[in-house]
Amino acid sequence: MAPGGLVCTLRAVGAADREVAGGKGASLGELHRAGLPVPPGFVVAVPAFRRAMRAADPAGAIEADIAALTGLDIAAIERATADIRARIVAAPLPAEVAAAVSIAYEALGTDVPVAVRSSAVGEDAAEASFAGLQDTYLWVRGAVAVLDHVRRCWASLYNAEAVSYRLRQSMPEHDVAMAVVVQQMVDPRSAGVMFTCSPTTGDRSVVAIEGSWGLGSVLVGGEVTPDSFVVSKVTGEIVRRVVAEKPRLHRMAPEGSGTTVAEVPAELRSRPCLSDEEVRALARLGARVERHYGTPQDIEWAVTGEEIVLLQSRAETVWSSRTGEPLARPKARPMDHVFEQLSRPVLTRGDD
Repeated sequence: MAPGGLVCTLRAVGAADREVAGGKGASLGELHRAGLPVPPGFVVAVPAFRRAMRAADPAGAIEADIAALTGLDIAAIERATADIRARIVAAPLPAEVAAAVSIAYEALGTDVPVAVRSSAVGEDAAEASFAGLQDTYLWVRGAVAVLDHVRRCWASLYNAEAVSYRLRQSMPEHDVAMAVVVQQMVDPRSAGVMFTCSPTTGDRSVVAIEGSWGLGSVLVGGEVTPDSFVVSKVTGEIVRRVVAEKPRLHRMAPEGSGTTVAEVPAELRSRPCLSDEEVRALARLGARVERHYGTPQDIEWAVTGEEIVLLQSRAETVWSSRTGEPLARPKARPMDHVFEQLSRPVLTRGDD
């Protein structure tokens, strides 16, 4: 990506561009370059953030306000950050930033619904993982709304949780920056996450998948217990499954913008949100992503119609630096792997 660019397409960035595209933007661009299925979109780059912040805060008052805080005084952090966020959201965008974002949005299509996703610099770094502390907005429609939600993403860099984290980590505030990913929405039947090693044991011979009906935000909010599947990388077999009761889902609001909570039809609540073939296809995609990066990954996915798309991939930070005890060891004959998997219990809903 050219230095100083305000906006760029996802295909224009990759893993080396975290300082201008943020962790999420760089990851999505890298997945796109690797030929993996990623919805189209663009990145509002860090230079746009810095230009907007200079216009909104020319005297550097925000950095000074945060420098005066201590990570132990939560009440003071909440008061200061609420004021900072209000200032950022209310500030008009520089004309060149607004024009660049509007042109890029219109290139996606007429009034196309998008996700507006925070992509902070350093958010997926192994030594400072704070992904999830900033905001994401779904089913945003129209250039004016996109511009407003870009500002809201920038403002979320200064929420109480994010600022507290930076204070505890002694992260210099002048290094703080955020890109924003604007990505065409998919309307998923099912969505969730997968880990290319076991999130409980670190076993790298398996892929662990969790999912539910509708948008993945229902899992992020902890509103349902997801279905879970474990797939052997060695044999491709589903070696463990737990199908949960999933009473609600998130979907596009009836007015066509934003999201709403809905009840899952009774006949679907106890049914798996993925077919066995979809589970295996997800595991194969996860293994491709892991091979590309060379380390276990934490991946967000969605299934829409007959298509599986990837919405994010970051390094798995808990077990990737450890050596897990593999569940599947090399065998003398390929058929021995099959016999081993068949001998394992298959879990159903209600099992531990």
